[in-house]
Amino acid sequence: MKQKQGFTLIELLVVIAIIAILAGITFPVFAQVKVGAFKSSDISNMNSIRSALQQYKEDQGGYPNALLGYITPYEFAVGVGNIVPAEQLVRGLYPKRVNSISILKPALSRVSSSLVTAALWPQSAAVGNEAFVDVNADGVIDASDNIPPAFASSYPNGPYSYFYDITGSPLTAPLNCTDTATGGSVPRLTGGIDDSAADGVGAFYAISGYDVSPVAQSSGSLYELRYARFWSDAGTCRGGGADDPRQLGYNDPPETTVITWNSYFRNATSVYALPIPGQSKDIVLQLGGSARAVDSALMNQRTWRFNR
Repeated sequence: MKQKQGFTLIELLVVIAIIAILAGITFPVFAQVKVGAFKSSDISNMNSIRSALQQYKEDQGGYPNALLGYITPYEFAVGVGNIVPAEQLVRGLYPKRVNSISILKPALSRVSSSLVTAALWPQSAAVGNEAFVDVNADGVIDASDNIPPAFASSYPNGPYSYFYDITGSPLTAPLNCTDTATGGSVPRLTGGIDDSAADGVGAFYAISGYDVSPVAQSSGSLYELRYARFWSDAGTCRGGGADDPRQLGYNDPPETTVITWNSYFRNATSVYALPIPGQSKDIVLQLGGSARAVDSALMNQRTWRFNR
């Protein structure tokens, strides 16, 4: 009779090595497929948001102040914390224009429907030639038309780097506008809402990831604004002939107007809001056309003035 022989140690090591190599190849592929599915889902939902906004405008004559809605004293009692879950709201796009709150929640978001947060303007103001209006009337739209009053708002260096927190206290004291008729001081608009009353307006449901979005910083994360009817210095000071028309608060904004952008897939450094160029994509939604992927570093730099 022949004696059966088992695997030698070398053969076992070879098999283990082959399995490890195959696992190293297949696991990243599975992860990429999963992320790709999340991105496809978010793109589909963002396109649904654009359609819902058009329906809202036809019905109401303008775009909403927020996609889901602000927290107001009706939803948040200071010192008590009685927060109505987002699913129970009847405001903005939900539930009349979008039938599921999941459409407003990015796939990578893991927050509850009762979590509320303050939001700041994005860090980077627009730079370079992203002008849209021939301000100096020389027949050419170039860098000379790129004037500060039409820049996107910025935190922490912008003139109005604030949004109210859930207690009604400004995170940073806002600078008021100058009334061109009287020369007096008037409150600045934020996203089309007059926040001068310190009434809690400006606190958001965190689940609405297209109203506000968390961004990485060295000591954790904070939320940035992603949807705003007015976002320029001139726009939040009630308009001006040299202002950028790509703002939802103006009549008939052009198709290049940015509605919101999805920054959940960013590959960011440990420094606040600095995506690594060429290594990750944001998904930007404009009034015309489908949502699409854009380099995260470019979107972080341009914000609402993205014009590609």
